[in-house]
Amino acid sequence: MAPDGTVPGPTRCQPTGPIQPQQPGRPGTPPPVVQPRPEDITWEQVLAESKDVAFPKLTVHVQPKDKTLVNQDTIVYTENNGPTTVDVPLVGLMVTVTADPTSYTWHFGDGTSKTTDTPGKPYPSKEITHKYMKRGNVVLSVTVNYDASFTVGPITRYLGDVLITGPSTPLLVREAVPVLVDPPR
Repeated sequence: MAPDGTVPGPTRCQPTGPIQPQQPGRPGTPPPVVQPRPEDITWEQVLAESKDVAFPKLTVHVQPKDKTLVNQDTIVYTENNGPTTVDVPLVGLMVTVTADPTSYTWHFGDGTSKTTDTPGKPYPSKEITHKYMKRGNVVLSVTVNYDASFTVGPITRYLGDVLITGPSTPLLVREAVPVLVDPPR
């Protein structure tokens, strides 16, 4: 039992060392406030705050739209956004994030992929095409490799590659079968 008549236990905190009495008339001073410095900003902080705005998730566009044929060229492309620059407030400082797409990895949904350095173009360009060898339902996507950097105050840090995969695009692959018929008489 403690001198004040209470029983020590989980409902009462016990001191771990000698108690320093407060001087009368002098309240405890709060700890000093430390202002953030540009060199204290980490890539993890920047990525957490900017991932959705600085690194667009690009959608695969397919021609012909929604369905294609076995053994025929299917055109794929995505938006050509170019470099993206976004200002993000972080711990009281303004951080400028730059994301520059450097390559595109196309996932065709049939177990194959292809990496290009351009986002492709719609018809009549056949810059990026794919031939499916069998029929079925497939899901396409594109992973963009962004070269990333951020600037805060006088400091610029180059971060290297950030890979962002966009949403899925469904595609129906059909097979055309020739049928001989007699012409009407």
